[in-house]
Amino acid sequence: MSQKHLKEAFVSNLNGTSLLELSLGTPLAPLCLLCRGLLLVLYCQHRGKPLRSRPSGLLLDFGVLVAPLLFSCTVLSPVLFLVPAILTAFCAGIFFTIYRQRQRDGRVPFRQIVKDFQNTYLDPDYIPAITVFRVYVNVLTSISILAVDFPQFPRRYAKAETYGTGVMDLGVGAFIFSNALVCPEVRQKAAVTQPKFSSLAKQLFAIWPLVVLGVGRLLSVKSIEYHEHISEYGVHWNFFFTLALVRLAASLLLAMFPKNKSWIVAVTLAVLYQLTLNVTSLKTFVLHGSNGEDTRTGFLNANREGLLSLFGYLAIYMASVQVGLYLLKRRDSVKDWMGAARLLLLAALVLFVFLHISQAHADPVSRRMANLSYCLWVIAHCLTFFVSFVVADLVLVFTKLLVKGSAVPSCWRAVKAPGSREQRQAEAVHICLIAAINKNQLLFFLLANVMTGIVNVMIDTIHSRAALTLCILHLYMFLNCFIVYILHTRNIVLKFW
Repeated sequence: MSQKHLKEAFVSNLNGTSLLELSLGTPLAPLCLLCRGLLLVLYCQHRGKPLRSRPSGLLLDFGVLVAPLLFSCTVLSPVLFLVPAILTAFCAGIFFTIYRQRQRDGRVPFRQIVKDFQNTYLDPDYIPAITVFRVYVNVLTSISILAVDFPQFPRRYAKAETYGTGVMDLGVGAFIFSNALVCPEVRQKAAVTQPKFSSLAKQLFAIWPLVVLGVGRLLSVKSIEYHEHISEYGVHWNFFFTLALVRLAASLLLAMFPKNKSWIVAVTLAVLYQLTLNVTSLKTFVLHGSNGEDTRTGFLNANREGLLSLFGYLAIYMASVQVGLYLLKRRDSVKDWMGAARLLLLAALVLFVFLHISQAHADPVSRRMANLSYCLWVIAHCLTFFVSFVVADLVLVFTKLLVKGSAVPSCWRAVKAPGSREQRQAEAVHICLIAAINKNQLLFFLLANVMTGIVNVMIDTIHSRAALTLCILHLYMFLNCFIVYILHTRNIVLKFW
């Protein structure tokens, strides 16, 4: 077999992993975020000032926010269940060190600290969990697209062939979810009245980079005979085209229907699509082609997975718009956000129940078709992931109350109560890797795709040893992070649309 066919076979005919293992991996990123924040508070407590060094800040962010995820999806994957436990114990140790030192400096009853925390007001114009969620979806996707080509990345984490729940199957849907959370329709102020189809016109202009990137990927893959998994999207289709069309179609639907009813549109789309798959021959067409022999003649037949899965991805997008609208409601206190987190977690649990029913009576999860079970799974898991970041942020807010003058970037800022004449105190923080990636999200994803291609052309990834794999993955992610970090320090945003 040629190298191209070997690599294609390496990522084909896989079945994914269990929902339990995926759930075990959910708290990893929030725990990394919490660990980084606690270390910064501890530094401030011992030094009497926040960390402001840029090189130290970058190394700390990369070492704590990114590196543990690289290890967890490669050499530590056999003992994945231990990693969250170890991180939790480490975070607990740092927290109790901070608390013990605070009590030495001046004893304050724990109940009083809790009361102060519950009455704390937060900056209502900044929701860090949204930013962190979107950045981590991008980071985890960037890690996976290269790591999947190495043998140290478990095959069960890769995309499932037809049915199954792989980590990368979730990543595709989570990318759609994260885009919808901050789409123009969600961010538009309720008081501002705009023409109905103004957002559609803006999206027509905004999606051109995605179309260009999709065409660029198509031409480059075909010209150098780069390995590709045809059953993911088809012969000519790719994720850039999917994201562009989903955004455009969603803007059209949101112009036609009230955006606060987008969940109804999402449910209708997902259920009707699933019924069509089950009642008609559409499912057979997606899986086996028009004549049942898996031929790829004609544009629709050649790209059937990419084109027909649009209905499922559109349902995820519309549901995520509803979530985004809920999140952007004005909340300015810890109590408000604790209530919101409880409601979101309850919604996730209800969706997991519906997922169980859907898998038992309709169809198992299938990213290839983006069926009803897949939509339910993606939304439920994304809500759980998001709530984990909210909880991590609230723990950091509590910890910052223990150390005066402490600052954590990409974390909620405590502010004075509404109506208070006291001036809010700005936090002096170091330039943050999360903020840097957030400023240039599309560039970060593009860099990851280009570097993945370069590595695969230059290196025989399938037969790489663990030490080489870890070196390559760390260097690859550090270069991506370093480039966007440098751009952020110079306040450069590469966006021309």
